[in-house]
Order: sequence, then structure tokens, then C-alpha cells
Amino acid sequence: MLPYNLQSSDAREFINHDEIVKSIAWAEENKDNQKLIAQVMAKAKEWKGLEHREAVLLLVGAKSRELFDLAGKIKQEFYGKRVVLFAPLYLSNYCVNGCVYCPYNVNNNAMPRKRLSQDDIRREVRALQSMGHKRIVIEAGEHPHFSPIDYVLESINTIYNSGDIRRINVNIAATTTEEYRRLKSAGIGTYILFQETYHEPTYKKLHPAGPKADYAWHTEAMDRAMQSGIDDVGIGALFGLADYRYELAALLMHSEHLEAVYGVGTHTISVPRIRKAQGVSVDSFEHGVTDEIYERIVACLRISAPYTGIIVSTRESEENRRNVLNAGVSQISGGSCTNVGGYSDKSKNNTDTNQFEISDKRSLGEIVHWLLEIGYIPSFCTACYHEGRVGDRFMELCKSGKIHNCCQPNALMTLQEYLMDYANISTKKAGESLINSELQNITSEKTRSLVTKYLEQIRAGRRDIRI
Repeated sequence: MLPYNLQSSDAREFINHDEIVKSIAWAEENKDNQKLIAQVMAKAKEWKGLEHREAVLLLVGAKSRELFDLAGKIKQEFYGKRVVLFAPLYLSNYCVNGCVYCPYNVNNNAMPRKRLSQDDIRREVRALQSMGHKRIVIEAGEHPHFSPIDYVLESINTIYNSGDIRRINVNIAATTTEEYRRLKSAGIGTYILFQETYHEPTYKKLHPAGPKADYAWHTEAMDRAMQSGIDDVGIGALFGLADYRYELAALLMHSEHLEAVYGVGTHTISVPRIRKAQGVSVDSFEHGVTDEIYERIVACLRISAPYTGIIVSTRESEENRRNVLNAGVSQISGGSCTNVGGYSDKSKNNTDTNQFEISDKRSLGEIVHWLLEIGYIPSFCTACYHEGRVGDRFMELCKSGKIHNCCQPNALMTLQEYLMDYANISTKKAGESLINSELQNITSEKTRSLVTKYLEQIRAGRRDIRI
């Protein structure tokens, strides 16, 4: 039996199975202990976060309305009405791993395999920019020949030099410290890697072949990334593969470990759910998560990690995305394609390379308009990345509450850009109204005056102004 040690370099010690089992048992024993739950909720109202064991208690025992109300207030305090928008860009679906839940797995002979050339990537970038995207996350299967680090780095360079994509986050397989240093030098934003499941027996069962089958190598990837100088990392679990209580505890333990060792926790947490895909049946997985439980998971993450971005993709429906926005989500994808070359090639045949089935199929323009209608500020901001407000510098600003002084103005300015360059008449009208209203919520008269000046410059044609 290994000890629980959040400062250990051993994955099985900082994501400790016995500690998680004990945490779940303690939470279940106390789920009707309203006095204890009230104490944990009172601690959460200090807006400094909770430990993983406390989070599991709220997950199984807190009253839903109180849980969601608190999560919404915490999100408002740290993120306001801003919702950051991005899109995934799939470079290649060649893969040497045998992941049972993924259609890209090496044993799926029915999947047409494709890798984008650099010219293909330029076409994809033009298509993404024509929608209005400024932030993307690149995705690729793990393959030593078709998606080696040199190909990924060349692709990053092509994207940055093909127009106006301002931030590239990277979601590629666990790799070495040297290759993480090269990614850092290429100017990436956040390095993202989903654990899929932290439950090691389930992990081994679902990853029978390939480099990803090594649980420790995969789980310790974020340590190697941060040791290599990458400031921001993003984690996630694929809910539906194992007990959702286990995954929630482990996600928070992972972030607690990173903060204990490197002084800054995870920059983002993603909460995808298993979805239908070619050769993948959702019914074959026994740990499916209902919409209500899913919303509780998001709320508990927001309460426990108030400074961390929470991401929900187009795997979720419009209704579910609205619910979890209210419960703490701060970033969503929009107008997404999960197939290789899908933005520039809209032919039906190309959908054969989808990684998963999308639930929210609206265009980016429709999602922007929807966000405006329900009172959110669609943001395409990349200012912190360009101004060096990353890693511990970002977290310091966030924890002090000063991040509003940057994020609110930059969100409004990037929204103004979108309205000028991409929006239809009704969206532009709704957006201008929201901008005028939200300007009044900038408390500093000096900043408000500066933003007003910059908004006029954007309307006159200037772009990429940042505070």
C-alpha cells in the first residue's frame, strides 16, 4: 500500500487510490450530516477553494440549489459574465494506441486515416478565421511517423504565420521533458492532456496497447511539462469510464499536487462525457453520468477550484451547456469539427473521421448570439498569454481579484472586433448594447475611459488592442 503524498513525483502517491476510496467512504457516511455540510459550504463561501475530500462530500450530499447558487456566485466573482470561445483543430487521426473508447484506436480498420499537410492546415486556419476564431487547440493521434513532435511544431509555426490565430493550445500525447521544452519554445498557450480515467485498473483495461497504456507515464506528464517551463497546463477526465466520485476527487488531487510542487495548480479542467463514435457504443460503459450529476460535478469543481478555467465542449447539448455555464463553466468550444480537415472540407464523406458525435451543432455565430441573449460576454481574448500573465502570475491576479481589471476590458474589445468583422445585424445590435452596458461595470474611471477610446479605434479598423 503506497502512502498518500501530494508532493511526491510518483503518480500512485499523489493520485492515491486508498486516499480516494477513503474520501468517498467518508463522504457517503456524512452525506446526511447537514451540520458538516453547512461547515464545508461556509468554508467554500470564503472563495479560497476546497480540498478533494470536502468536494466529494458536497457532490454526494449538498442540496442542488444551494450548490448551484454558490458555484454561480463564485464564477461571477472571478470570471464575471465572460465566456471564452475556442475551436479544436484536428491535425491527424493516425494513432498507435488501443484506447477502447476512441475511434482513432489502432485496431479500428474501418476508420479512414488522414493527416493534414501544411497547405491543408492553412486552409483550415482560413476557414476557422472566417468564422471569427482567435483561439484554437490542436489535436492529433499519437503516432511516431504521422504526428511526431517535428510535425506538431511545424504545424504550430504554420498556424501562427497563416493569419490571425492568436493563441494555440496543444492537446497531444504525453511526451518527454525535451519535447515539452520545444513546445514551450514554439509559443504554445496551455498544454492539455486528459487522463481519461484516474482509476488505474479501469485505465489499464481501456488502454490495452500503445505508449498510452503506461499509467504512470501518462499521469506524470504534467510534471514533466511544468519542469520544462510550460506555465499553464490543462487536465480532464472522460466521465462515464469510471465512478464519477473517484474522478472528481482525482482531478482535484492532481491540481493540488501541481500547486504543492510548482506553486500553481492546473490552468483548466475539462469535463467531457463519453459520446457515441464510430465503433464506440456508449451503452457498453457502465458509469454513465446523468445531466443532473454532470451539473453537480461542474459546480463542485468551480467551488473547489475557483481560480481554474472549466471547459465544456460541443459534446454537450445547448441545454446542458447553458445549465453548466450557470454552474461555473468559463470556456466553451463553438462551431467545432472533430474530424481531420473538417472546417475546409464540408463533404459528407469527411465525417467518417469524426472523433466523437457532436451534440451542439450550432455555428460560432449562432453561439455568440445565444450567449449575448442569455447575458454572457463572448470573449476571444488572448491578452494574458501575450502580456505574460500566465502560470503563477495569472493565478496571483486571479486570487487577488485583480484579473477583472484585465479580463473585462479585453473581453469587450475582442467582442467589438467580432461584431465589426463577422456578426450579422441582429448580433451586432445585441453585442453593441451589451458592450455599452458592461462598460459601466468597469469601476476604474481611468480604465473605462481607456477602453472607450480603444473601442472607437477598433470600430475605425484597428485590431488586437490589449490591456
